[in-house]
Amino acid sequence: MSFPVGRRGQLLAAVGVFVVGCPGAVAQVRPAEESAGPAIPAIPAEPQRLDPQSPMADLPGLGVDWPDLSKAPTEPVAATSAATVTGEVRYSYRVDGIDSVASALLRERFDQLSTLKANDGQPANAAQLDRRAREDATLLTSLLKADGYYDARVATRVEPNTLRPLVVLDADPGVLYKFSGVTLSGVAGAGDKEALLRNAFGVRAGDPVNSDTIVAGQTALATTITDKGFPFAVVGDPAIVVDRAARTATLDVAVVPGAERRFGHVVMTSGEQVFDAKHVQDIARFTPGNPYDASALVDLRRALIQTALVSTVKVEPVEGQTPGTVDIAVGVERAPPHTIAGEIGYGTGEGARSEISWTHRNLFPPEGGLTLRGVLGTQEQLASVIFRRNNFKGRDRILTASITASNLKRNAYQARTFGLAASLERQTNIFFQKKWTWSLGGELLASDERDVIVTTGAPRRRTYFIGALPSTLSYDGSDDLLNPSRGFRLSGRFSPELSLQGNVFGYSRVQLDASTYRSVAKGTVLAGRVRLGTIVGAPRDAIAPSRRFYAGGGASVRGYGYQDIGPRDPNNDPIGGRSLSEFSIEARVKAFGNFGIVPFFDGGNIYTSALPSFTGMRYGAGIGVRYYTNFGPIRIDVGTPVNPVKGDPRVAVYVSLGQAF
Repeated sequence: MSFPVGRRGQLLAAVGVFVVGCPGAVAQVRPAEESAGPAIPAIPAEPQRLDPQSPMADLPGLGVDWPDLSKAPTEPVAATSAATVTGEVRYSYRVDGIDSVASALLRERFDQLSTLKANDGQPANAAQLDRRAREDATLLTSLLKADGYYDARVATRVEPNTLRPLVVLDADPGVLYKFSGVTLSGVAGAGDKEALLRNAFGVRAGDPVNSDTIVAGQTALATTITDKGFPFAVVGDPAIVVDRAARTATLDVAVVPGAERRFGHVVMTSGEQVFDAKHVQDIARFTPGNPYDASALVDLRRALIQTALVSTVKVEPVEGQTPGTVDIAVGVERAPPHTIAGEIGYGTGEGARSEISWTHRNLFPPEGGLTLRGVLGTQEQLASVIFRRNNFKGRDRILTASITASNLKRNAYQARTFGLAASLERQTNIFFQKKWTWSLGGELLASDERDVIVTTGAPRRRTYFIGALPSTLSYDGSDDLLNPSRGFRLSGRFSPELSLQGNVFGYSRVQLDASTYRSVAKGTVLAGRVRLGTIVGAPRDAIAPSRRFYAGGGASVRGYGYQDIGPRDPNNDPIGGRSLSEFSIEARVKAFGNFGIVPFFDGGNIYTSALPSFTGMRYGAGIGVRYYTNFGPIRIDVGTPVNPVKGDPRVAVYVSLGQAF
């Protein structure tokens, strides 16, 4: 006897019980009076995890039918003694007989769909207890069959109790059915990829006839074959033959690999032409002639969405214009191109600060954005125009040019600066966190700066004309951009500079940063940071105050005012230096819910020599609060100096987004 099966698989309930069904498959059962065998859902378009929250779909027949909760169970069950219950009473329940066979997933699915559990704690009469017990018996029988126990039977009974009746489900799982044979018909057409595909499927003779395993293997097979060069491969529906007498089954999946292909060209299809095909090819991680790989299409889809210029993206393989190739058809719909952003913050020593920006992300296609940015604060005012082209001549490369006018007031100096800057960089972001990032740039600055004569404390104002070629190289081995819990980071910055203040002279700024993160207990991360810097080639007093090294503040040594650590002038104001050394240690403890507590200890100092001497270190300690959001932690740190000097605050407060380092 054979049973034709529907086109869809199914999950047993909206909250998560999976029962097998074989779309389009034919299951043969011996002997004819009973049917069995797991059914397999259709292969999803992309790899999917089995989701216990998936909605219920229709269940085709293969002997593992949906329990009809309005009728008596199809499996014989013992008569209950619910009639002994009088009136409405609260009850308890228990499941016996599955301890040695039930997986954690089966228990989870039963708990999510159990009628007894759903109504636990609610009064019920005898008829309701009887109905709920029978519904759960049918449910448990179906779940056991889905795990390969096709002879499973569940009886019910109600044990009277002086406090509340006990509903018992007595399960007899029977023998676990196993595959006596597993074949992938047609997979030999994949040539040297045959062994790889068989390993990807994973189901072999001797394995239990388990629905989840079959679905996972089918999905892995469909994913692997398209990732290994077969864009138009067809993986058929499984066909299962169950032998009741032998307590075994056979499984066959038909595979039509088609011809192996290589990438052709990107072609744009219908839709708004936000990008041209050439720019999409620059973004893609594949080039024409490479072996076809379906995962590269998933990556391209994500990258196009990440540009924020499109709302929807369709990427699919089509027949290539050149024999043996497959072209990639890309269709997009335009997203709103404008963004308005704002930011408000406060830091001891930095004062209150607000920022607003307006961006047109595609004013100069492709991906050429223009940003107008303004900062208004108690100690900083700024206006800038920024041009930015993302994915410039390649994936993840960003070309930036800016014009900036600013007035910056610090305890150490005041600087009124007009600057031109440009850079080419490879950036990281929370969607595509990268191991290696770098930047190359140039700056031209005219800066009118106020400081004091160190020997007398008398004020003075000097004008500097500075040219710089800053560059950076960074390695990120952490597991998260905004909230790392393990790994480490290294970065270096090198900036040769020319300065005109009286005479033309040159110097170089070098800075090295390293940080490490380690989980020491559940919800607790230890983090440490070290920073070293040096300026060589010129004395401190010849270097513009705004280009010197400073320490102290929320991203430096907490507990001190911004840039307040280091040598001071006769007015007790910081004057900066030519070298620095800093460290930070903190414990990030997830306290309750989305809140965390972070005790910290920082240290550092500024030196007039070209190399740090690691003497006279200033220390700060304190505690912070973190509120963890989907986009990163919100940070509030409160610190105090451990060894303050005259002029240092007793308490300093810092508020920002993201961890301190």
